[in-house]
Amino acid sequence: MAGAAHCTLQAKRLLLDPKFEGYKLSLEPLACYQLGLDAAVAEVKLRDDQYTLDHMRAFGMYNYLHLDSWYQDNVYYVDQFGRVMNLSVTLDTALQKPREVFRLPIDLTAYDNRLCASIHFSSSTWVTLSDGTGRLYLIKSGKRGNSASEKWEIAFNEELGSPFIIAHSVSFVKSDTHAVAVLLLRVEKDEQDAKGSGFHITLEWVTIAEISKEGDHRYEIFKKRVLQGKSVPHYAAIEPSGDGLMIVSYKPFKFMQDEDDKLEENDDAKAANEKKVVDPLYYWQQTEDDVTITVHIPQDITKDDIKVRFSPDNISVTLKDQPPLMEGKLHSSVDHESCTWIIRESKSLEISLIKKNEEPQWPELIVGDTRGEFIMDSSQCSEIAESLMHLTSEVMNPNPEKENPPCNAQELEECDAFLEDSASLCRFDGDTLKVTHVINLGSNQYLFSVVVDPREMPCFCLRHDVDALLWQPHSDQPENMWEHIATFNALGYVQASKQDKKFMACAPDYSYAALCECLRRVFIYRQPTPLSTVLYNRKEGRQVGQVAKQLVATLEANDPILGFQATSERLFVLTTKTLFLIKVNSGN
Repeated sequence: MAGAAHCTLQAKRLLLDPKFEGYKLSLEPLACYQLGLDAAVAEVKLRDDQYTLDHMRAFGMYNYLHLDSWYQDNVYYVDQFGRVMNLSVTLDTALQKPREVFRLPIDLTAYDNRLCASIHFSSSTWVTLSDGTGRLYLIKSGKRGNSASEKWEIAFNEELGSPFIIAHSVSFVKSDTHAVAVLLLRVEKDEQDAKGSGFHITLEWVTIAEISKEGDHRYEIFKKRVLQGKSVPHYAAIEPSGDGLMIVSYKPFKFMQDEDDKLEENDDAKAANEKKVVDPLYYWQQTEDDVTITVHIPQDITKDDIKVRFSPDNISVTLKDQPPLMEGKLHSSVDHESCTWIIRESKSLEISLIKKNEEPQWPELIVGDTRGEFIMDSSQCSEIAESLMHLTSEVMNPNPEKENPPCNAQELEECDAFLEDSASLCRFDGDTLKVTHVINLGSNQYLFSVVVDPREMPCFCLRHDVDALLWQPHSDQPENMWEHIATFNALGYVQASKQDKKFMACAPDYSYAALCECLRRVFIYRQPTPLSTVLYNRKEGRQVGQVAKQLVATLEANDPILGFQATSERLFVLTTKTLFLIKVNSGN
């Protein structure tokens, strides 16, 4: 990931509610409708050789219900006869049976090693479909959700090797040529991985483009690229323009390259290792008021050969007519008119920067510059040691009344801990196949993804402290590539306590979030709304202006939940033989 820009996610304070008091259980009835299915859902259970956690995440926890975000309240699933079935809802009280829109041209039951069939809606008229045996279909569907205009016709189909599921797809036009890019996810045996799980994960990025030959228009594979990693990605999506890819994963992915590229990469690695043994270009120290930089200069350099330029936020040091020795944006502002430099007898250049605001520590001198070495004096070392003293003691909790009591891991609740503490978000460039942006998510646990605007990339929801924050990627806005668009108060904490949860979702208008357990129960968390009556907080003796409601629905079904989707008005819950609709919001 050398050369990638290390970014951070900037939460909007206006979307956070530090005074949120929690959810109040509401007993208001939820209208629940159910439809019996003519044929069972084409569920594929894990085989004995699919025993890893990655198999469970990719295939065992697969969502068999597919929401068509291009059309309101339009869902699809594949049944055991290979039929793609559709339910389009306009009125809950006048539900019709799911109707067949397409039938896979193969007998699914004849394949022992297949995966679940998967669907992704690339645009308002294009669909990508996998039958789970390794064959990919590109389908022109017409306007969906309407039996009069919806007609699924195969534009392309091809066997692409071992079975896969479709992670994401987009439809776009480039240079007057229509193309569809698809991400195919596989969990494959890795003979070289003797110490690990014995499997690796591949994401195959396939671009299918329209080719015109002698008046004949047909679709063919235009480009294939393969990424490989060691954990199933939580989130993987292609940019709407087809120029890049974003992945959230516990372990990093990288493109599998040709031999020439590998040789070039090895040369880069060698050069990087050689750079590591070179002495630091400069040394720097700091106090609360100033920063001192020391740079060794050649013997023949005189005062007239040195040019040092100061500005409030930048510094530039040049020797003779050479490229700048040091140049870049300072970590924080300085009083540039008070900054000075001198040449010491030891042939070193000493630069003094006066901090504009008193700050105890700058983490770095020049933003992104790793060529310098920070030297800490003894007083700073003792200050840091003293500030950490309360975390260690020979006696267990020697002074519990102290302002900074020792950290006690036993006070952490089970739902505060989770397995993956080093996930990252990476943006890959489609041309260079290199990582351009990286965000270390740290303790920001991935929760779920949702399509808010089908013309944009899917949003992803992360846990930030106790809250759940929804982020919208903007691939065409480098300065605002990930925007915080909504907050679900305390949902990060609440979901962690639900040990049997299977799926999570939220409404595209952010009006509620929901999660379901493996069997029967569905939990709904509404956003805070103003109260129509007066309510007082008895402990604090103040009036409560708004309240957030939690609702619980229990489905009349003994079969496990296989699919779960949320729209602005209702929840769709799919079991083996039944499709449930829960009316959450009224249409107005």
